[in-house]
Amino acid sequence: MTVPPQTDPLAADHLETLIARRGAQALEELAAMRASDPPTTGGRVLSYVYDSGIAGLDELAIRAAALAHGVNGLDPTVFGSVAQIHGGIVRRVREILGGDAGDKTGDNDNANHKNKNKNDDDEVFGLVTSGGTESCMLACLAAREVAGRAPGSGGTIVAPVTAHAAFRKAAHVLGMRFVGVEVDPATGRVAAEDLLDAVDADTCLVVVSAPSYPTGVIDPVAQVAAGLEARHDSRIGLHVDACLGGLVLPFWPGPVGGQPTGDPTADRADVEPAPAWDLRIARVTSISADLHKYGFAPKGTSVLLSRGRARHRASWFATVDWPGYPVVNPTLAGSKPLEPAAAAWAVLAALGDDGQRELVARTARATARLTEGLSAIEGLRVIDSDPGPLIAVVSDEAAPSGRRIHPHLWADACGRRGISVQAQPAYRQERGALLSSSHLTLTPVTEGLVDEILRVALDAADEVRGLPAPLPPPEFTEVLDALDRGDLSPADLLALPEDDVHAMVAGVLAGPSGESDSDGSAGDASSGMAPLLAAIERLPGNVGARLVRAYLAAVLE
Repeated sequence: MTVPPQTDPLAADHLETLIARRGAQALEELAAMRASDPPTTGGRVLSYVYDSGIAGLDELAIRAAALAHGVNGLDPTVFGSVAQIHGGIVRRVREILGGDAGDKTGDNDNANHKNKNKNDDDEVFGLVTSGGTESCMLACLAAREVAGRAPGSGGTIVAPVTAHAAFRKAAHVLGMRFVGVEVDPATGRVAAEDLLDAVDADTCLVVVSAPSYPTGVIDPVAQVAAGLEARHDSRIGLHVDACLGGLVLPFWPGPVGGQPTGDPTADRADVEPAPAWDLRIARVTSISADLHKYGFAPKGTSVLLSRGRARHRASWFATVDWPGYPVVNPTLAGSKPLEPAAAAWAVLAALGDDGQRELVARTARATARLTEGLSAIEGLRVIDSDPGPLIAVVSDEAAPSGRRIHPHLWADACGRRGISVQAQPAYRQERGALLSSSHLTLTPVTEGLVDEILRVALDAADEVRGLPAPLPPPEFTEVLDALDRGDLSPADLLALPEDDVHAMVAGVLAGPSGESDSDGSAGDASSGMAPLLAAIERLPGNVGARLVRAYLAAVLE
């Protein structure tokens, strides 16, 4: 038997010194990389980040995550804190979203405390996931399994075209088919009857949003639920995507969620409550809500709540068909960190109902002021939406053509002034296109920046008012013209080798000077994202998808 050599204490000390020195250098490099990013706090990035404006809440999340560092969430029978933390999160979100009626006791040692007075089919169970996309994919997987459909057998997901792209991704990954139902091009609203008419023998799941991301509209959940109950197979799932709205709409001032708000002026008896959209509707079979949005927790933590033990467990993966340990995965990941969930659990506990309500009230005040201010800008129009923290603006077609503002040029101009606004391309549908728009997601910290944001919005509007619509990058002109002439077909473009597509987008990233100017810092209307979005708007959808895939791949490569 070979005896391993004894550890040299001096060598161990040398290794620790070496790691410390290299680690310090790595941290310096990391800080330099992060310095080029837009700030994740402070409210100047109006998408992607959700800032409470309370530094102590962020510090709490960091401390909680540190306490959970190193824990593997794969097996809660080894690390009992996994079940306790996940269970606490599920109970809290279940209560907020109307799935806990009559069950207020809770039990920190049981992730899904059973209410003995409820039928198993009505009981609500939950999972903590890595984010909204995973929650939505698991809802689709459960629906496929409950419907008894095999991958590739034609099972469908029926949803408005405004539903989050995660459901298209789920269809792609799970061997299902996405059936998009068109919306009113002027309002972005889907008719309940149109959704119900799309349901057939292949339907596994119907999806509605509260709200939809592009325009902030809450879909007609109650009407769709009633139609499914009356006319269709009870196995067909009804999922509410409240990934964005789940922790903000129930606390929004006024009767948005149909729940008491704690505001006596909003809870007057003469105020008509808005239709319910959550688990208070018995036909809703699942709902998703992200804690890393208006739960103000770090990325990435979301919750999927499902009605009935069978649907809850239908998306789980389990096997003993290998020589290793028995594998049970409630979510898509195997090994997973506990840090995000621990941080979310601590933030939820610290906020409580009163803290959550106050942060949402700040968001609501900022939304009202910004909506009023942006509506007053000549050449722009704010899309009418339901109460909530989202604003979408389009060009005001009622304004004289020389005074209109293209929202993508405006978004780039705002970005050059330090306020990041998200541009959204026009969407083609048979009943009329959804216009090019720009999107703003507002958070509590926005309240202190309303005046600055409006100054930037006005200055940006003055810069680009009356300018013609952005043109695609010159690198795409020849291809787009050939498509228009019919010399090229979408199939020809899809058949291009990946290296040829990469060469096209690499030229866009390089810009005319040969150096990357993808951030729009050049200071003119031909820079920024507007030209790329103009190309996407002219391309067929599947070709546009390949283009943006190549674009992001080029950034990462």
